[in-house]
Amino acid sequence: MSSEAVSVFHTVQEVRAWREAQRMLGHTIAFVPTMGALHAGHLQLVNLAATKCDMVIVSIFVNPAQFAPHEDLATYPRTLPQDIAKLSALPHTIAVFAPSVQEMYPRGITTDRSLQRGTFIEVLGLSEMLEGGTRPHFFRGVATVVAKLFHIVGPDVAVFGQKDIQQCCVLRAMVTDLHFPLKLVVAPTVRDPEGGLALSSRNVYLTAEQRQCAPAFYRGLRRACDLFAAGIVDRSQLIDAVKQEAVKGGLDIEYISLSSPDDLSELEQ
Repeated sequence: MSSEAVSVFHTVQEVRAWREAQRMLGHTIAFVPTMGALHAGHLQLVNLAATKCDMVIVSIFVNPAQFAPHEDLATYPRTLPQDIAKLSALPHTIAVFAPSVQEMYPRGITTDRSLQRGTFIEVLGLSEMLEGGTRPHFFRGVATVVAKLFHIVGPDVAVFGQKDIQQCCVLRAMVTDLHFPLKLVVAPTVRDPEGGLALSSRNVYLTAEQRQCAPAFYRGLRRACDLFAAGIVDRSQLIDAVKQEAVKGGLDIEYISLSSPDDLSELEQ
């Protein structure tokens, strides 16, 4: 399908005008938030979104609030023309919201949390654990920008990838707590067919050697799944299975968790 199938908006006013036009036509709206550098995993989310509603809108915005000063905000891949071309090739009519930082943070934003001013959202009890332990800024930034996007777009359905499962738990809680009138859909992780590495925009950072090592973690997950299917439910045995494969593959482990998908509490079995 030609690029004419994709309407690109850069301002809140444009998106709200589009949304109201769709509402007048009786259309439902599915929303896929992204930071761009789209890959097959993102496109699967868009395809799923198109089965849920009449219209699909994709946001492409690299959100400064979820980066710490030492992280890769400046170098994160920004590929808007290529992203639009990929979306144009899909058999759906798609809108894209690609705002500037000024549009999303009218009062400005810095990656230094101690200097940030304005309105931010924190989902306490879910944001501090697991990845939040080493990136205390991250889920605050994610919850804030997604709340802004929900407010701007007003979707009926929002689609996220299971790869970022803690993010999904945080956002599900936010949707419930703040009474957002939408359904949050979590789609299965899309993996590289060779080795099972989860697709991610940051995979471009991996060296050839790291790409060889990375699938070891998925092999560990598969090994744990096989043990569970065979009746092994002991927490330590399942975690050890993942750890052994990962270490054997040359990976350094930051953490491995066996958690509830509802509240991220640690499970004993």
